[in-house]
Amino acid sequence: MEILKPSFNIEGEIDGEEILKNLERHGRTCYKSEDKITPDSARKFIAGILKSGHESVIEHEKVTVRVICDRGVTHEIVRHRIASYSQESTRYCNYRSRGVKVIEPFFFLGNNKKYQIWLDAMRACEYAYNALVEAGATAQEARSVLPNSLKTEIVITYNLREWRHFFKLRCSKRAHPQMREIAIPLLQGFKRCIPVIFDDIAV
Repeated sequence: MEILKPSFNIEGEIDGEEILKNLERHGRTCYKSEDKITPDSARKFIAGILKSGHESVIEHEKVTVRVICDRGVTHEIVRHRIASYSQESTRYCNYRSRGVKVIEPFFFLGNNKKYQIWLDAMRACEYAYNALVEAGATAQEARSVLPNSLKTEIVITYNLREWRHFFKLRCSKRAHPQMREIAIPLLQGFKRCIPVIFDDIAV
């Protein structure tokens, strides 16, 4: 069994300034104010769009992210509706041959008793899964004993408006701790890549 930390990767090259210019060009169609576009007008225009609540304009651009986390976290991620998802499938992936990998829950670190209980449970799940496969169970049958902590990989594509919605919900102090463990650094990554769009979202 392999124990992993959650992680993410923003897929492809993101040119935040080009995204803003595209959005300005699209958004100014609404007002027929394309003649006001200058080399440095995009930031101010998009900031005004967001302030006015005209967020449909930012749906014209999308970002794709690859996330490695546990299956409990992905159950929350896929509740966002305006999206495309591609997720590692426990029906088809055979973990007897690949090896069972789990995501370490950070909230048990520093408490040896709780951590050991979790670790023993993960080992028991791995043992039961492997025993079922050896007994002739298919991957989709054996998966019934796999834990929420099972490592999974999910590719997520949202438009920028949905990313804003995601971060507002998933970075909140009311969100699940393991969700925040991924969402907060991901938001910081987005803020570095794309100006203006996410600046007003605090954690």
